[in-house]
Parts: sequence; C-alpha cells; structure tokens
Amino acid sequence: MALGAAVTGASFGAISVGTGMPWWMPVLMSLLIFAGGSQFMAVGIVAAGGSPAAAVVAGLVLNARHLPFGLAIGDVLGRSPLARVVGSHLLIDESTAFAMAQKDPARARAAYWACGVALFFSWNTGVLLGALAGQAIGDPMTFGLDAAFPAAMLALTLPALKDAATRNAALTGAAIALVATPFLPAGMPVLLALFGLLVFKKKEEPCPSPQS
Repeated sequence: MALGAAVTGASFGAISVGTGMPWWMPVLMSLLIFAGGSQFMAVGIVAAGGSPAAAVVAGLVLNARHLPFGLAIGDVLGRSPLARVVGSHLLIDESTAFAMAQKDPARARAAYWACGVALFFSWNTGVLLGALAGQAIGDPMTFGLDAAFPAAMLALTLPALKDAATRNAALTGAAIALVATPFLPAGMPVLLALFGLLVFKKKEEPCPSPQS
C-alpha cells in the first residue's frame, strides 16, 4: 500500500508541475494537507480555470468524512496533546480502516500509527520525486500519469457500488456533474453532484408506520 501511495504521489507531483506550479508547491501542500483526494481535486479545479475558493470548498466537502473517522478512532491516537495533533494529521482512509479492523486496542493503535507513518513518508517522497521529474518530462499526460489517481479512486469505490442505493446516488451525481460542466466554473459541478446523495437518501427514508 505504501508503494502504491508513492506511485500515486509521484503522479500528483508531476501533474501539479505540469499545470505550471513551481516544484515546491505540491511538496508543501502534501506535507501540510496530506489528503490525496482533496489535493488532486484542488489542483484540477485551479488548472481548469476554477477559482481557489471553489477548490477549497470542494476539498473541505471531500474531507468532511474525516469527522466521523475521528469520532470512531479518537481513542487510538493517544492521550497527550502532541500525540493527538500528530495522529490527527495522519488520519486518512487507510489508517482508519486498518485501525478499525483490529479488535484489540493495542493492535488498533499499532496498526493506525504504522499505516499512517508509512503512507505519510511514501506519499511525500513520491510527490517530491514526481515534482522534480515533472520538470524534465514536460507534459505528464503523455505518460498517462493523469489517469493514475482517477483509476485508484475508481478501484476504491467499486466495492461500495455493489449496494444499489450507493450506486444510484453515484450515477445520479455523475450525471448532474456532466450536465453542469459546460455551464458552470470548474469545481462547481463536483459540488452539485452531492445532490445525487440527497435525492436517494430522501427516497429511501422509511415512512412512519400507522402505530407510530
């Protein structure tokens, strides 16, 4: 998994430099944010002509899932303020999943920190190497690096799409984004795709029984 994060990080670094960013900007972004999905989205929105505000809002919406993550594994981070601050920075999908898979608290803590630290160093190393290489290779799309992250995200979402409600919400959101893309600034269609989730959640709310 760490090796995969390094490859994806390298694609992010190369793509960022290919959009005109200086090499240090994706490196600094990765160190301070450490959230691959929001980083790719922010760079993509700005590169497509979207405003920085739209990029920030889209990143915040995407990372809103970290709120329930923190509630679920808050005890794993440790007790000291330093441990909780550093542990919160390492809170990503993979470290949360590995921790929650362990039933023993000590093993959950070990899995969380091992996964988080390994991915932090591999991701940031990949971003640095990709950013430096991106200056030499020119357009990273020539090598297909722009497809690395979408392919990884699709692979992660495929198991969830087995559920009919999730699949319908995702397809509805994708259709909304496609229809809105020609008419709205970059970044806004992604935010509008959330209406797919709201529509299907509302449809699936159970009706109250006559006795209630």
